[in-house]
Amino acid sequence: MNAKPTRGKGAAALRPAPVIVVPDDPWDRLEMPVGHAGLNAANPLRRGARKLGIETVQDLLFHLPRRYDDLREMRTLGNLNDVQDGTVISARVTVLGLNVQQTWRKKVQVTTAHLADDTGTAEATWFGRQYIDRRLRPGDEIVVSGKIKRRGFTVIIDNPQFQPAAAVSPLHAGRIVPVYRLTAGVTVARLRLAMREALDRDGREYPEYLRPALREEAAVPGIATALEAVHYPESFEARDAAVRRLAYDELLALQLGMVVRRRVRGRDVTVPVALADGDDMRIRLALEASLTRKLDRTAELTPDQATVIDEIRADLARPVPMLRLVQGDVGSGKTAVAAWALATAALNGRQGALLAPTDLLARQHLATVGALLEDLGIAVTLLVGSLDAKARAKTTEAMANGQAQVVVGTHALLQESVKFADLAVVVVDEQHRFGVEQRSVLESKAGPGRPPHVLLMTATPIPRTLGQVLYADLDVSALRAAPAGRTPIRTGIRRPGDLDGTWLRVRAEAAAGHRTFVVVPRIGPAAGGKAGAGGDDEGFEGDEELPDEDLETAWAAAAEAEHARLKDLLAPLRVGLVHGRLKPAERDREMGAFRDGDIDVLVGTTVVEVGVDVPEATMMVVEEAERFGLAQLHQLRGRVGRGSAESFCVLVSSAVEDTTEYERLRAVAATTDGFELAERDFELRREGDVLGLAQSGLPRLRVATLANPVHRELATLAREHAEQLVTASGELPTTDPELVRELRHGWLARVFQGDPAGAA
Repeated sequence: MNAKPTRGKGAAALRPAPVIVVPDDPWDRLEMPVGHAGLNAANPLRRGARKLGIETVQDLLFHLPRRYDDLREMRTLGNLNDVQDGTVISARVTVLGLNVQQTWRKKVQVTTAHLADDTGTAEATWFGRQYIDRRLRPGDEIVVSGKIKRRGFTVIIDNPQFQPAAAVSPLHAGRIVPVYRLTAGVTVARLRLAMREALDRDGREYPEYLRPALREEAAVPGIATALEAVHYPESFEARDAAVRRLAYDELLALQLGMVVRRRVRGRDVTVPVALADGDDMRIRLALEASLTRKLDRTAELTPDQATVIDEIRADLARPVPMLRLVQGDVGSGKTAVAAWALATAALNGRQGALLAPTDLLARQHLATVGALLEDLGIAVTLLVGSLDAKARAKTTEAMANGQAQVVVGTHALLQESVKFADLAVVVVDEQHRFGVEQRSVLESKAGPGRPPHVLLMTATPIPRTLGQVLYADLDVSALRAAPAGRTPIRTGIRRPGDLDGTWLRVRAEAAAGHRTFVVVPRIGPAAGGKAGAGGDDEGFEGDEELPDEDLETAWAAAAEAEHARLKDLLAPLRVGLVHGRLKPAERDREMGAFRDGDIDVLVGTTVVEVGVDVPEATMMVVEEAERFGLAQLHQLRGRVGRGSAESFCVLVSSAVEDTTEYERLRAVAATTDGFELAERDFELRREGDVLGLAQSGLPRLRVATLANPVHRELATLAREHAEQLVTASGELPTTDPELVRELRHGWLARVFQGDPAGAA
């Protein structure tokens, strides 16, 4: 790259630009930072791209389209009168003139271009795009692409993208066009241009990492062909073949990771944690006594709890470290089962640890597990980031010398300075919130040659079909039945304009000392997002999608607006607010105030889905409920009905009857069985929805979707291939060095390692 003088004064003006040496090795080129890899089109992206997770050239190549627009057919303006409003069209036109105005309300610039071709005229209108009049001149021949709308007899192309008609590479019209996830400072034009350049230079030489036999059996193309077709397909058939290849690769990496971990764990040897029959019964009786005190009535372990405890007891008695997942429906008694396992470690003179995702949940477990183990004389210790230095030092010392028998904590447990004297049992609550690597850090604290027994817990049942794929490396137990005496939750569907009775009920519940959740949904992407930064690239201008961070901000804003509305509507009730844009400490304080009765109504996003246990919460109102999955609605409903009072869940929806959306809501209203709902959810979801992985402790797949039966078949095939490739001792095949490198350092590393924190 030629050195260019930089702008500035004095010596700085003569400073040459750095010379970039592009390596010959394809792997080395893929690992270069995207802004310093010699890709001219990618250089302006280097700051904004980080927000999209794009650091290297390889990251850029695997920033996959979220959808495609079919713009292969070029329209003439004269035939647009027959086109339905909202249809995306492309046309080759001449700019006759430009008009720039400011709106009177918010001083937003509106640019109108008058367009023509041999058959007719139209207008193109941009809102807030202050650079349009600098890019277009009367007489320019351009290709425009955008949605049609009408004003009287005038056809308007709304916020269209455009490019010079003479552009050599038709990236933005006249073909199947990729639409990407964007962020502030990254325009769709720049991203497409950078992608094209990266594909031409590095995508075509992407090292093939699958054996020919695997590709043939899976019926997938080579990786270089797949990369080209997934970004710039010549046909949707080519796109589908590319998606099949990338989906298979993800599923293979997922299965390879599970097979490796299972076989490595199978050769591990640890110290058994055995109990005499008398001690086992002693723990069970202590648990039942604690539950009796809490519920103020005689309580016994359910048959499901007793069965799962028997399974865990058998696991702990073996010299092979346990790795068991307990799927427990809402309110099924998972914590009591976890307390049994932790007590077993303590009665053996060893230590147990419970890892929770938030400070608030850790403190909740401190109280709950502490009460369950009270009759056994087992003290429960807390380690969270919010402890002061003195309390933290005291706790870590007790852990290191073995005095702390059971420790409940957050990510603070994972810090290098934290030591255990003899860690025997690890319980991970809401295990999907922790990656495999994070769990491994906690396991490593047991010391070399003494891996702990691990119990994972999830509150979201997974459909049987998915469980065969997702939990192939785990032993799985299920808690289906709720403890006896739990009050059923009444669930109803209401229209947005028919909520007077609902708000009256909220007031009545508050008067009785009860509390209400109100949950607002995440908004969907809106057409006509923010304008990107300007530049000299030839291409389309404007973004079609709101950046993800803007969606998160908009979601928080929706919660704030509803909070303000309900404060007025429900006055003088005390109305609180939680959403993902609040700092964790602020969110915990607000939820703590709700738990303690200082707030009557808590408005929020789905951060309340898995949160503090509030027995006094008796109402859950879910707005625009059709936007949620069945499992999520069930989880939200599970925030209420945790005490002895009758509880209610109101699903507010404008979904039309006899539609899939309405049927899903009816399914939630008809049953409180989470396992049944998981199966029903699986039947009703459309292809493309990510199902199950969010609750599996495994990463979200970017391409594969297990709601797609074709991809489930690929997952089964990938499992067979993984079993063949991994050695008996759990090692990757030395005969496939390119595959090993891809799994360790490439786009598949996130899936192979099973780290949900790296999910897209």
